[in-house]
Amino acid sequence: MQLEEFSFIMIQHYLHLSIAMFLLGLTGLFFFRRSLIMMLVALEIVLLSVSLNFIIFSNYLDDFQGQLFSLLILTVAGAESSIGLALLVVYHKMTGVISAFELTQLKG
Repeated sequence: MQLEEFSFIMIQHYLHLSIAMFLLGLTGLFFFRRSLIMMLVALEIVLLSVSLNFIIFSNYLDDFQGQLFSLLILTVAGAESSIGLALLVVYHKMTGVISAFELTQLKG
């Protein structure tokens, strides 16, 4: 057996990785409802798996638009997590607790 047979990774392997990441993120969103930081991390995993799908199919179809869209997704995800973490820091300074159930009592 030659090295080329083992180094070739098919598109199905990448798709399985992306599906596993997506499901891991969804389960994280459902199981970590109390911790807002873990919910943000799970949401980032979901966005990364979607971005990985765009990169996979962009490479498979020889199209550059999927990679550009993936870059846009990563930019939005970075901005979302930085704003979310900043809001959590301010909320923690005000109340001393970071809990999703405590956020339902906010008045604005």
